Amino acid sequence: MSTSPSAPRGSTVNPALATPTDLSPDGVAAIAAQLRGLLADAFALYVKTKNFHWHMSGPHFRDYHLLLDEQAGQVFAMTDDLAERARKIGGTSLRSIGDIARHQRLRDNDEDFVGPREMLAELAADNQELTRLLRAAHDVCDEHRDVATASLIENWIDEAERRTWFLFETAGRG
Repeated sequence: MSTSPSAPRGSTVNPALATPTDLSPDGVAAIAAQLRGLLADAFALYVKTKNFHWHMSGPHFRDYHLLLDEQAGQVFAMTDDLAERARKIGGTSLRSIGDIARHQRLRDNDEDFVGPREMLAELAADNQELTRLLRAAHDVCDEHRDVATASLIENWIDEAERRTWFLFETAGRG
């Protein structure tokens, strides 16, 4: 069973929720913490992408609107896998909007107006930062020999790199 005494809230697993795993308790705590951060970042990126999707304007509205909707769907699709992976290894996941806010590293954008190219450039930078965070989480998985989580992360890195590429090309050359 996986518990981590004196760990921050969310990394100690109630015995009723503990899932058997062959990963060490330290590995579970470290990997679950990475997954919680990634999950919070995925939710933050999803909401920002939808925000920009909803508030898009200008002559390329339709193309940008559709691109951001597609990308938001892809980011949202990560969330269940991130949360469930934390539970599969004996860790815990996020519990609330407040929990997301405490763990997210990507910044929100609450501006009244953001121009289309600025939206695309900001999302490209956020996806690039998510790629960096995913690579760091992959390193933690490698350290604790969690190949299953590492494998999922490798796919998400590829998806984030693709989103970055599309946003960069659209903002920088569109």
